[in-house]
Amino acid sequence: MEYGIQLPVQSQSTIYAEPWEAGAGPGDLAEVARAADRAGFAYIAACDHVAVPRRLAPAMSTVWYDPVATLAFLAGVTERVRLLSHVAVVGLRHPLLTAKQYATLDHLSGGRLILGVGAGHVQEEFEALGVDFAGRGAVLDESIDALRKALGPEEFPEHHGKLYDFEGLGQRPRPAQPRVPVWVGGSSPAAVRRAALKGDGWLPQGDPRDRLPAQIDRIRRLRAEAGIEGPFSVGAIAEPLYVGTPTWDVGRRTLSGAPDALAESLRAYRAMGVDQIQVRFRSRGRTELIDQISAFGADTAPHL
Repeated sequence: MEYGIQLPVQSQSTIYAEPWEAGAGPGDLAEVARAADRAGFAYIAACDHVAVPRRLAPAMSTVWYDPVATLAFLAGVTERVRLLSHVAVVGLRHPLLTAKQYATLDHLSGGRLILGVGAGHVQEEFEALGVDFAGRGAVLDESIDALRKALGPEEFPEHHGKLYDFEGLGQRPRPAQPRVPVWVGGSSPAAVRRAALKGDGWLPQGDPRDRLPAQIDRIRRLRAEAGIEGPFSVGAIAEPLYVGTPTWDVGRRTLSGAPDALAESLRAYRAMGVDQIQVRFRSRGRTELIDQISAFGADTAPHL
C-alpha cells in the first residue's frame, strides 16, 4: 500500500492547518517536499482555489497556492515523488488551458504528474469566473473527456462536445507520460460514479473507515457493469498521525504510538481494498514535521 501527503503551508484551512504554517513560506514547503521524497512517499499534493469569498475566509482562510505553480516549483527540488493536484477544479478553466499547464508540468518533471480533479464547492468562485455552478457536475464530466484528448499523445487533439469543441490546434510540449493518470475526488454518489466510470483512481473526501467498504464495492460494481478493465487506484485519507508517544496534546482523533502499532491500524485500509493512503502528521513546526515524515518512511511504512 502506497502513501502520500497533502503538503502543509500551500493550503491553510482551519480544519487541518497547524499554527506554525501561518508564518511559513516557500523554503518550508520545499524542505517538507524533499523530506517526503527521501522517505519514499508516492506523491505530494497541492490544492486548488482561485478565490475564497469573505463569508468562508474565517474557516477556509485565503491561503491557497496555485497547484500548477506550486507543483512545478517542487518538481525542481525533488527527484522521484509524484505530483498530485488534490484536487484541481478543472471546470473553472477551459480544457485547453488546463492541458497546456499540466502537460508542461508533466514534461518538465519527467512524467511525474497525477491529475486529481473535482467538481468544486464554492459558488462565488464559479460566478466570478463566469462558470455555471449548478451545472458543475456536467462541466466536470465533459472536462475529463476533453482532457483525456488534450493530454494524450496527439499534437493536435480533437474533442467535440456540448460545452467544448476544438480541433486543429497544436499544443507542445506533450506530456512525458503516454497516459496521464486522472484521479477523481469527492464522496457524493455522483462523484463516486464519476470516479468509477471516468477515472483511473478515486480520492475520497474524508470518508470514515466504516463508510469506505460500501463506497469501494460500488466503484467495483459500476466498473464491472460498464465492462471497464485496467488499473484503478483506490485512495483514503487516514486519521491524523503522530509516530511515537507525543509529549503534547495531539487531539483525540490522532493515531499515535509505536511505528508497528500504527502500521497495524493502517493495514485495515488495505484489507478494505485501499491502494494508497494520504497521511497528515501533527506537528509544532517544520522540524518536527520532517522528523515525523522521516520516522514514518523508515519505521512505519515497511510494515504496511
